[in-house]
Amino acid sequence: MRKSFNGLSGLVQEHKSQIDTEEVVYLFVNRRRDKMKILQWKSTGFLLYYKRLEEGTFKFPKYDIESSLVKLNYAELVMLIDGISIVNLNKHKRFGVKNQ
Repeated sequence: MRKSFNGLSGLVQEHKSQIDTEEVVYLFVNRRRDKMKILQWKSTGFLLYYKRLEEGTFKFPKYDIESSLVKLNYAELVMLIDGISIVNLNKHKRFGVKNQ
């Protein structure tokens, strides 16, 4: 968490070419996992969000150490920020009505 806004945006620029969509946010968490910085690209520049937990830690799923990236969908991101553990989520198949 020692990196400043410019340091974090520099890290994102390295990975930005690997991502094929504009709707991506980047999470940075300290070692104690009680502070999180979120960097989001908008059309004119980056937005920086910061969250510090008063108690407890953020619970992340296991990830590939070589790529050091965790891919989350929007629902998982919101749950993570709200303090809900996403480590052991069981996703059930949902059935929808088919158009005929």
